[in-house]
Amino acid sequence: MMSVKKTVLLGVFLGFAGCAAPSVYGQNCAASKQAAIECFVGNAVTTKLTEPRYGMTLPQFKAYGVAVSDILQTNHTYLVLIGISSAIADALPPKNANGSTNQSAQDLAVAQIVDAAIAGGFAPLPSSVTAQQLRWFTLDLVNAMNDNDGMMQMLTPGVGLRIIDSYVVTGTSGGRVNWPLVDASLTSAVQSFISSGLMKIPVGHTPAQVEAFVSSVAQAIYAYKVSTNRLAL
Repeated sequence: MMSVKKTVLLGVFLGFAGCAAPSVYGQNCAASKQAAIECFVGNAVTTKLTEPRYGMTLPQFKAYGVAVSDILQTNHTYLVLIGISSAIADALPPKNANGSTNQSAQDLAVAQIVDAAIAGGFAPLPSSVTAQQLRWFTLDLVNAMNDNDGMMQMLTPGVGLRIIDSYVVTGTSGGRVNWPLVDASLTSAVQSFISSGLMKIPVGHTPAQVEAFVSSVAQAIYAYKVSTNRLAL
C-alpha cells in the first residue's frame, strides 16, 4: 500500500520535479514536513521545472503540494479519486463528438463527480485539505491518464459511467431527459446490484448514499454530453 502511495505521489509531482537545493525564499526547509514540501515546490518553480497551474498563485501551489501529501496519507480517499480519474479519462475524454478538443467539458465533469463523491462521504476531506484541492488532484490524475495510447479503451475503467449513461439514454425522448424515470431506474439498478452481491456498500455508508451519488454522476454525464454534442458515451 505504501508503495502505491509513493508511486502516485511521484506521478502527481512529476510536474513539480523539485530539487534539493536550499529554498531561495530563505525558508527553513527542514523545519517540518510542510516546510520541506513547500521548499520542494518553490525550488521547482524557481528553476522553471514546473509552474503553478489551474490559475493557482505560488502560495496556493505550495499549499497544494502539501495537500497532495496529506491526501495520500488517507485510508481510501486517494483510491476513490484514482478510480474516478481512470473512469473519466476513459469514458469522458476532453474531446467533442467530432474529435475537436473540449477540455472544459472534461474539467467540469471532474469537478461535479468529485463534489458528488465528497457529498456522499466517499472521498472524505483530510482536515488540512479543501474540496478545491481534491478537484485539482483529480484533474492532475485525469490529465496524466488522458494520454494513454488507447490502453483505457482496452481496460475500460469507464464501464460504470457508460452503464449509468445507458439509463440516461433510455430515459431520453425528443431530446429531453425524464429525470424522475432515470433516477428511479438507477435506484432500482443499484438495489439489484447490491442484492445480487455485485456491489458491496462500504462500511459506514448506506444504499441511499450510493443512489444519490449515482444520480449526481448521471447529471454530470449528461452535462458532458451536451457540451461535447454526444448522444451517448
